[in-house]
Amino acid sequence: MALHNPLGIEDLLARNAAWARKMEASTPGFFRSLAEQQTPKHLWIGCSDSRVPANEIVGLQPGELFVHRNVANLVQLADLNCLAVVQFAVDVLKIEHIIVCGHYGCSGVRAAFRGERVGLADHWIRPVRDICQDHDHELAALGSDERRLDRLCELNVLRQVRNLLQTQIVHDAWARRQKLAIHPVIYGLQDGLLRQLTPPITESNRAAALPAG
Repeated sequence: MALHNPLGIEDLLARNAAWARKMEASTPGFFRSLAEQQTPKHLWIGCSDSRVPANEIVGLQPGELFVHRNVANLVQLADLNCLAVVQFAVDVLKIEHIIVCGHYGCSGVRAAFRGERVGLADHWIRPVRDICQDHDHELAALGSDERRLDRLCELNVLRQVRNLLQTQIVHDAWARRQKLAIHPVIYGLQDGLLRQLTPPITESNRAAALPAG
């Protein structure tokens, strides 16, 4: 629900204090324990959209989900920020699952689909425009722009998973028999549900798990 009056920093600090008191009251020693270790089993690569709060969606507490977010949930092979997060998660934290999560109604995907100018972010979302071109016939065959946009959000997730599968980080993890599965999922803003776009991708099924394209 949108706020009519934006909260000031004082309001946010007060809410933080109330949240901290609530967490400590419900789980005494919570923050002391959290400060001593970080042992997540999942890495979440998702969109920066404020309507898609990663921990809340999957019902996990702080410390249980390692998170990287950017506009349109892209995994670009030249993006050292994203690659550093993936490398740290896989090699240091030994996470066992990577969730690549898009969402229907993504503003970045919509801007790419419509060819809208959004400033500096135009350069960032260029790969999504490439996906539009690569799947032009499939998208054109759909009955409405709404369905085309939904499908493009799905295709974007699948493309980012393909990019992730090209990284040496994932190759090396599987080569040393590290337990690692990749999950392409999409989130529905209208119902709050996550949907799997393919079965989990592992070293044993990577060649057949993703549809062509």
